[in-house]
Amino acid sequence: MKRAILIIVLLMSIVTFAQKKPNEVIDQANLLSSQAAIAIANADFVDGEAKYRKAIARGPKQVTGKYNLGNAYYNENKNGQAMRRYLQAAEVADSKSDKHKAFHNLGNTFMNDKKYQEAVESYKNALRNNPTDDETRYNLALAKEMLEKEQQNNGGGEDDKEEEEKDKKEEDKDKEDKKEGDEGEDEEDKGEEEEKEKEGDKKEEKGDPDKPEEKKEEQQKPQQGQLSPQQIESLLEAMNNEEQKVQEKVNAKKEKGAKSKKGKDW
Repeated sequence: MKRAILIIVLLMSIVTFAQKKPNEVIDQANLLSSQAAIAIANADFVDGEAKYRKAIARGPKQVTGKYNLGNAYYNENKNGQAMRRYLQAAEVADSKSDKHKAFHNLGNTFMNDKKYQEAVESYKNALRNNPTDDETRYNLALAKEMLEKEQQNNGGGEDDKEEEEKDKKEEDKDKEDKKEGDEGEDEEDKGEEEEKEKEGDKKEEKGDPDKPEEKKEEQQKPQQGQLSPQQIESLLEAMNNEEQKVQEKVNAKKEKGAKSKKGKDW
């Protein structure tokens, strides 16, 4: 009987200790958070950050340390680290008030990073937990406006870029085709010109069969400083006629002299 009573007392002591231990952890976490807040207020960010980290380690389910450390990072322009702490705070928050504050500040960090879609969702979550907050409602409207402008700019910019690239490709293709066409025409003209020159050389050597009379006349036409065959023939004929005349005069003189001698008889 005594043994049974002793076991019951021990069990009750264990339960009491278990109930007190979480409270002690919470108290320690809250104390560290308070000390961290004092350090941050005194512009000692390093000490404050360290104490907030210890508070979070002691009470990982406590929202205070995560949320306040997020604020400390946000005020130091450490936007990415603040974002991570606000997310943690929103995950562990139990009350609507804590969730609202965590999601509202989380939306602010997304706005700083120009992540407007994420900001819109964060502000909506904040309003779900506190629909009467005008500041959150204003931030949500601003995030929606920025998101709409971003979508319009990105959509138009992509379309314009694609259109410019398409036009450039077509222009380059036209230039390439024109270049190839010009080169082909140049080669063709060059080939025709060379062919004509070759044909001209052959005609000069052999004569043009299509114009035999004209070519014959050109061949018979005397070159400068030379006599044509007709001129040579005429010249020879004239020389022969002149020689014949001279010969006739000589013969006539001979005959005349003979008659005179024969007529005088001494």
